[in-house]
Amino acid sequence: MKVIQFYKSESQLIKKARKNDREAQQAIYTKYAPKMLSVCRQYVKDIQHAEEVMLSGFLKVFINLQKFKAEGSFEGWIRRIMVNESISFLRSQKETVFTEDVTIYKDETWNNIYSALEVEDIQSLIDDLPPGYKMVFVLYAVEGYKHNEIAKMLKISENTSKSQLFKARKMLQQQLTKLNERTNGAIKI
Repeated sequence: MKVIQFYKSESQLIKKARKNDREAQQAIYTKYAPKMLSVCRQYVKDIQHAEEVMLSGFLKVFINLQKFKAEGSFEGWIRRIMVNESISFLRSQKETVFTEDVTIYKDETWNNIYSALEVEDIQSLIDDLPPGYKMVFVLYAVEGYKHNEIAKMLKISENTSKSQLFKARKMLQQQLTKLNERTNGAIKI
């Protein structure tokens, strides 16, 4: 049996979705929802809340689809909406506190998170970070934003972003050391 492609290209799919074609919107949702749930989950610990954030993000995607200029990747555009929606959700929870710190930190001892850890283990370690540390860490280390971009997004100073990242890395390093001690050196640090 030959598979017939529903839409020939992503641009055609976007064009139809802009005209409120529900099948095209469903195709976009189906294609990107798993990745975008992962993005939201990186910021939001509770999976049900992460799903709510993702759904709210997709609502914004479809409402603002006319604003997509096709100057970058469509997935990247959706991802940015999901990141912003996650940050908005965390702000609404009023649990995120950024400690102002004017000292610029350089951490020469930071190592990458090791491949011996499972994705769930890494996510659990990141989830245990205080909300401010976690948000800056994910924006910087996972999403690839620069400190000046993070500062604008979170309405904090660039130095605060740097210190939050330093403290997050230090805390993760301590957690990895403890994990290493518990597993009798199975993970080399």
